[in-house]
Amino acid sequence: MSQADNEADESFTHEKLLEAIENQLADGSPAAAQATLNKLTLVGYERADSLDLMAQVLAFHINQMLEQDAPFDLEGYEQSLRNLPDLPDKD
Repeated sequence: MSQADNEADESFTHEKLLEAIENQLADGSPAAAQATLNKLTLVGYERADSLDLMAQVLAFHINQMLEQDAPFDLEGYEQSLRNLPDLPDKD
């Protein structure tokens, strides 16, 4: 895969993750999504930066789900959102 293809894939994936976060905010589910956005905004993060952090958390939990062949851990996801701006550990 070329560098350009890889970057295009990453850009597409990031857009889809941001779209998922926007949908969570619009649906009010999980409630931790809106609470997290409010908290990050309150401490000075721009909306785009907040959404980016939230998308990184979603990506981390999707990756864990795939690696462990397990259902999505909504409780863990919500806890990771509440821990922002600290990102979940990769190990």
